[in-house]
Amino acid sequence: MQTSTTQLEATPARQTPIPAFSLTRQYEAIEHEIQAAINSVLSSQYFIGGPELQKFEAEAAQFLGVSAVVGCASGTDALWLALEAVGVGPGDSVLTTPFSFFASASSIARCGAKPVFADIDPETLNLSPGSAQSVLKPPASRVKAIMPVHLYGQCADMSAFDELGAEFGATVVEDAAQAFGAKWRGKMAGSLGRVAAFSFYPTKNLGGYGDGGCVSTNDPDVAARVRNFRNHGSKQRYCHEEFGWNSRLDALQAAILRVKLRHLDEWNGRRRTLAAKYASSFAAAGLTKPGSVTPDGNSPIAILGVNSEAFHIFHQYVVRAYRRDELRAFLSEAGIGTEIYYPLPLHLQEAFADLGYGKGDFPEAERAAAEVLALPMFPELREEEQQRVVAKIAEFYS
Repeated sequence: MQTSTTQLEATPARQTPIPAFSLTRQYEAIEHEIQAAINSVLSSQYFIGGPELQKFEAEAAQFLGVSAVVGCASGTDALWLALEAVGVGPGDSVLTTPFSFFASASSIARCGAKPVFADIDPETLNLSPGSAQSVLKPPASRVKAIMPVHLYGQCADMSAFDELGAEFGATVVEDAAQAFGAKWRGKMAGSLGRVAAFSFYPTKNLGGYGDGGCVSTNDPDVAARVRNFRNHGSKQRYCHEEFGWNSRLDALQAAILRVKLRHLDEWNGRRRTLAAKYASSFAAAGLTKPGSVTPDGNSPIAILGVNSEAFHIFHQYVVRAYRRDELRAFLSEAGIGTEIYYPLPLHLQEAFADLGYGKGDFPEAERAAAEVLALPMFPELREEEQQRVVAKIAEFYS
């Protein structure tokens, strides 16, 4: 059977898919810089430690406004190294959020300590200082550290957590995995607690081409301990003062990260512009209402709050959506990528069943898990693509 020209013209062309995230476009823009950096490492044949790592650590420390950055093999290792370096161990408890990636709590367990959870702020989805304070009050088990997570690229209320740390004698450890370039009251994430952990997973705002992470601190003793722990507990080759781990940041990753660090402010600025455009577009489409914290049939999209003291870098652009799972399926059918961060709170994960938490213990975290949806967000997202995302969401709710 032949198809006429008229029939072909009447068939709508399938639109190009919009990914939730794209590394390809970023690479196309900086390919020559990346290749030069990689070739420099290959020519040096210095793959573990060495000049590239030292230069990256120094440049990252300057960017963050801290005295020391110590590279390591992953963001998960960075969390563990940070906790170990401030003395968290068996018999201790560490307070954190149940609404985060698994590593936030698994790193605590890896130290032999116990994760203790408090609920989240329904507007920002960051750890709630009020909920944390209620958990910290006696007769709570001994809490050695408080680990707020800077979720989606927005700093938690670090002023409040500093006060809680001082009041209850707990060290503040930042989980800044998603927040390289974020700020609280003008100070960089990573410089706000005693120690902080970052991830360089490829999808992060500052991401490598493989796993990687770092620890940042202004405490020279903490920095020295992290350097020791990441290298089998050894300051001198073949001499080991303690048990450590093999968790080093490769020179190739350090070289790539040095290139990307030069562009990070520009990329973060573009993310902030895209986030503002999403918010204004949803309002113009009548999908949101000012002050709405949770979505409903009349206001199907709820925009997350941005604290006035925070400089948000939008690692993810997350909304709370009415009929979230149906909307996600509709967008997928239209070729629009989305993700859910996170579908199951940590206190309900099977791995943490022995902690004794159950459904209903942290209602804000559980409600958020049923509503959050991450929309396409990366610096190279095109204006027409963003418009299409909003239009499709409006179509779904019409």
